[in-house]
Amino acid sequence: MEEISIGLLGLGTVGSGVVKIIENHQDKLIHQVGCPVKIKKILVKDINKERAVQVEQTRLTTNPDEVLNDPEIDVIIEVMGGIDETKKYLKQALRNRKNIVTANKDLMALHGAELLTIASENSCDLFYEASVAGGIPILRSLVDGLASDRITKMMGIVNGTTNFILTKMAKFGSAYEDVLKEAQELGYAEADPTADVEGLDAARKMAILSTLGFSMKIDLDDVKVKGITGITENDLEYAKQLGYTMKLIGIAHREGEKVEISVQPTLLVESHPLASVQDEFNAVYVYGEAVGETMFYGPGAGSLPTATAVVSDLVGVMKNMRLGVTGKSAVTPQYKKHLKKPGEIYSKYFLRLHVKDEVGVFAEITSIFSEHGVSFEKILQLPLKKQGLAEIVLVTHQASLQDYEDSLVKLRDLHAVQTIESSYRVEGSANV
Repeated sequence: MEEISIGLLGLGTVGSGVVKIIENHQDKLIHQVGCPVKIKKILVKDINKERAVQVEQTRLTTNPDEVLNDPEIDVIIEVMGGIDETKKYLKQALRNRKNIVTANKDLMALHGAELLTIASENSCDLFYEASVAGGIPILRSLVDGLASDRITKMMGIVNGTTNFILTKMAKFGSAYEDVLKEAQELGYAEADPTADVEGLDAARKMAILSTLGFSMKIDLDDVKVKGITGITENDLEYAKQLGYTMKLIGIAHREGEKVEISVQPTLLVESHPLASVQDEFNAVYVYGEAVGETMFYGPGAGSLPTATAVVSDLVGVMKNMRLGVTGKSAVTPQYKKHLKKPGEIYSKYFLRLHVKDEVGVFAEITSIFSEHGVSFEKILQLPLKKQGLAEIVLVTHQASLQDYEDSLVKLRDLHAVQTIESSYRVEGSANV
């Protein structure tokens, strides 16, 4: 091949980074694949818009067919985002026998299986490393580096916005609303932060990770999701007092043939490697039966980190093109999906209650949990400024989610309990 020709869909933050890397690293790319790599056409919404990278206007187009139907274009790089329209474009490209590299987590979480099937039918590659954790090569590590192992658990901080917010809240005792505003001003959070703070962005990434890590088709609806909007400064202060750090954690756990996948605020023992991941950084902790415990850490977003993952996928596609093996790398899920029921999910739990400050109240609470086989590892009881009320903070021993939730139902009906202030999952034991 004399040259590999690229069509780029989107020229925003990541697209600009892709252009910079391809143009500035030509010598590296030629060394890797044996020929030059050129971006022939770029789909944009506005040709005259000022951008972070200089591109000749002759390479820009607002007509997708000029990119998708050009017989000289070998690979389509999709960094425009969106779902329905983008899915249509990628299906058209695949049916035109064009290989695909995408950074679109939303699209892959919802329609990845369909697109991978079309890619295989047309002998095309469809790579999507940049869809999870930006510049961290976690998907390639699961598919290639840990291909011989059996992954049993993955825990990840896979959303930089929420990690930034929780880091600032914990460090400075700031309120959620104040830190969210700061994150928006710094560009870490969108004007509408719902997808990040409600855990939806992380859930899409965990669906992708679980599908690959467990070789099992995991749908977005299989992920139990809880966001960070209800976390208070008091929750973080008590967590610290008990030896824990609060993070929004994606958990994918396999035991035998059954799995659980969730995204939720979680108290991590301070010695856990994920507890030290600060600000907008991402990290994924992987447990394998053979390799043991490994952690992947790095920037989870940004122009050049994400573009690096995109171009790394591009190199993989180009190597396959040179070898004539495109469309051969996609592996269909090996196992049938079996989700754990609440009675099969075990963890520790943090619970904060406001109760009437009366004799016998704690005994009533203990009795309810005891009925369901739930015992306590740590207990704090403090008076509240409100007259006649006390605050109780509990950390349970390992218990099933079903038993814990059944206990909460009865607790809400208890006359002495005024409010259940907060409830979170706990990972690890803190020696406090």
